[in-house]
Amino acid sequence: MCGILGIVAQSPANQLLYDGLLMLQHRGQDASGIVTAQGNTFHMHKGCGLVRDVFRTRDMRALTGNMGIGHVRYPTAGSASSPAEAQPFYVNSPFGIVLGHNGNLTNASQLSEELFKADLRHVNTNSDSEVLLNVLAHELQASTQNYQLDPDAIFAAVSGVHKRCKGAYAAVAMIAGYGLLAFRDPHGIRPLVFGVIENELGNEYLVASESVALDTLGFKLIRDVKPGEAIFIDEAGNLYNKQCAPSHSLNPCIFEYVYLARPDSVIDGISVYETRLNMGESLAEKIKASMHHLDIDVVIPIPDSSRPSALQLANQLGVNFREGFVKNRYVGRTFIMPGQQQRRKSVRQKLNAMSIEFRGKNVMLVDDSIVRGTTSREIVQMAREAGANKIFFASAAPPVRYPNVYGIDMPTRQELIATDRDNEEICREIGADDLIFQDLEALKLAVSKLSPSVKKFETSCFDGVYITGDVTSEYLRTIEQQRTTNSPLSRARSNTQLDLSLVV
Repeated sequence: MCGILGIVAQSPANQLLYDGLLMLQHRGQDASGIVTAQGNTFHMHKGCGLVRDVFRTRDMRALTGNMGIGHVRYPTAGSASSPAEAQPFYVNSPFGIVLGHNGNLTNASQLSEELFKADLRHVNTNSDSEVLLNVLAHELQASTQNYQLDPDAIFAAVSGVHKRCKGAYAAVAMIAGYGLLAFRDPHGIRPLVFGVIENELGNEYLVASESVALDTLGFKLIRDVKPGEAIFIDEAGNLYNKQCAPSHSLNPCIFEYVYLARPDSVIDGISVYETRLNMGESLAEKIKASMHHLDIDVVIPIPDSSRPSALQLANQLGVNFREGFVKNRYVGRTFIMPGQQQRRKSVRQKLNAMSIEFRGKNVMLVDDSIVRGTTSREIVQMAREAGANKIFFASAAPPVRYPNVYGIDMPTRQELIATDRDNEEICREIGADDLIFQDLEALKLAVSKLSPSVKKFETSCFDGVYITGDVTSEYLRTIEQQRTTNSPLSRARSNTQLDLSLVV
């Protein structure tokens, strides 16, 4: 999960890119970067950390030009936190190209080998995004004659990318002296939208992971980039688009609606906020049908993404809705915190229970999902310490039982609390008195009924079905091994054995 931006403007792009990345900060807190273009020259600044920490005034002043791309990074699939893997990435042949990517290539190892042995290209990091960039660069070279580039040649190159790359990818790229390119994988797993500002000087275009970036910067949403489609905007502001995949279908990641996206975003024509209301409604229906014996005094959300579901659940059950946790907004999202110990510590730093809302009550806690169970267990314990009589726990999503290989950091089954456990066992693990999960079909309906044209979803973390068709058990074992080797805990142990002074 990362956030990407691309802009072609009539005025300096640096501040627009900075402000847009702030709106996408929830999609990645590990690193951020901006590249602008002024004629044939790229200006780049990137580094580890939040947007506000990476960029200083002197950095912004150096990012000149009216066109640019931006990226916020969240490392996945065993990748390490490294300044070298901050995006965007750059290559200088056959054209100067920079690229930012959201997703995960499932055949990155194979492609890396092909690039080295057949394409004579060198990949310098372990990032699949750098692999994607080099595949694009090679296909651009193959699609041009005498290095003359036009939209048809660019779209031919994207077609070549689709033929070679497997997995999930939404990408923005800049080609020096030509313009901005954006494309989405043929399955449409990761989100990508674009919008426009029309003015007297000419149209300005913005491409982004979520529509909230367009809203806050004053751009009018045109539509989502279609699965397999590429759009190209030249330096003069002319927009071209083409379907570049012979076979394509829309399968948005359903976890975007459950947790990842901001509630004020619209993805593939569907309001994220409304889907979360629907999730609460379907949970209420399930409780009425099969758990009506529960004596619930109050419904309390675990902030922030579960709040709409909890509110609708309370309304449907006719139970009081209360805010029982106060959130410290200066602590990162625990879902993307590396390592169990760090997650446990950050839960207590991030949330504080108000005993006035818990003491002597039967409480229904509502969260968007239960992934590793670390956060849920700590929160249930906090509610007990605050004086709750009984604690019921509701998840707006089904049990997460399988690894996600398309850009979300749940790569190993061993980390998932629902692996090889039934509902009762999970309930005991988190310390609740009762537990209810959303049904998968109910979750799909909660999203799809807002847009009948969206009929299928990427739901592999719930059902183990990988729509790209290339994910084998051997591949999953490899991911697990990489994740174990590169985990912060593993690296800390390794460093401890070598030199205790390295562990701070």
